[in-house]
Amino acid sequence: MSLALSLATLFGKPAAERLIQALGTRKDGSKRLEQAATAMASGATAIEALKQAFQQLAAGQVADAVQTLYSAVLTPFVLPILTAVGSSFTRVTRAGLFGEEGVTSGFAGFANYAQALGDGNFIASIGRMLLFGIIQVPVMIVLATILALLLESASAKWPGLFRAAYFMPYGVPGVIATILWSFLYVPGLSPIVDVAGWMGLEVDFLGADTVLWSIANIVTWSYAGYNMLIIVAQLKAIPNELYEAARVDGATPFQIAWRIQIPLITPALVLTTVFSIIGTLQLFAEPQVLSKVAPAIDSQYTPNLSAFTTAFAYNDYNVAAAQAVLIAVVAFVLSFVFLRLTNREDS
Repeated sequence: MSLALSLATLFGKPAAERLIQALGTRKDGSKRLEQAATAMASGATAIEALKQAFQQLAAGQVADAVQTLYSAVLTPFVLPILTAVGSSFTRVTRAGLFGEEGVTSGFAGFANYAQALGDGNFIASIGRMLLFGIIQVPVMIVLATILALLLESASAKWPGLFRAAYFMPYGVPGVIATILWSFLYVPGLSPIVDVAGWMGLEVDFLGADTVLWSIANIVTWSYAGYNMLIIVAQLKAIPNELYEAARVDGATPFQIAWRIQIPLITPALVLTTVFSIIGTLQLFAEPQVLSKVAPAIDSQYTPNLSAFTTAFAYNDYNVAAAQAVLIAVVAFVLSFVFLRLTNREDS
């Protein structure tokens, strides 16, 4: 993101133009930009940058303070990414049985990536999450869209109450949500399993073939309301004149939803789908907690669990960094492909 665009986002276009002009009119404007970049590269902390910005503001140096703040905000976002990428190309070598003779690190090339891609459990976890996303993401988006359309319909009663009720699960931490749902999954505790047993049905929510979809149920319960609110916000932006014209023409509620509302909320649907795709590869808390009662969930069940296990159980932080980078790349590629497909359909 360019400096001009960032300033416009933070302060508005008129103020941004004045600040950019002030930077441009100073003879040492470009030099100060280079100094800011050098400060970032040398590891200047965000706190020090903030202190410097306040000092510049006190001295009336508004443009310099804005540039310093820009660097302070950018550094915390970029530094962890650069650190992970750097670690993924590094190999640590320990001399001696326990490393007592010294530890050295050097450039490993793509050896860590080759080891990560050669791990069958890690590859299986990515495939498992792709299957999870193919089923769970569309189901959740469709459910969120239906809820939003129902709550924004003319005949809806108490929409504010139901919006709050559907959004409430999003405020429950993933660990707590998994514990709550585990009471409905574990035999002997689950009334669902008990009722199914009385009916002569065998229900195993934690089996090897079903536990993935039990996790999908928890994720859908947690995030459907959040996605619903994003769609509702888009629906509220539709002018009432369109609804009135459609009713005058004799359109039914279904026709209004299908021909007016859904096409106009496409940006919200794209946004929620992209967020959901990224969230699919970020699954960690739910399988981690559920693994205590579900033997089918191993320590590398999801990509994040696999990277966590590699780092803290196998003590191989460099391979874990490579796995983390691969997860980020897969999430980026999937999101990019989806956006390209949706943009192509719009054109």
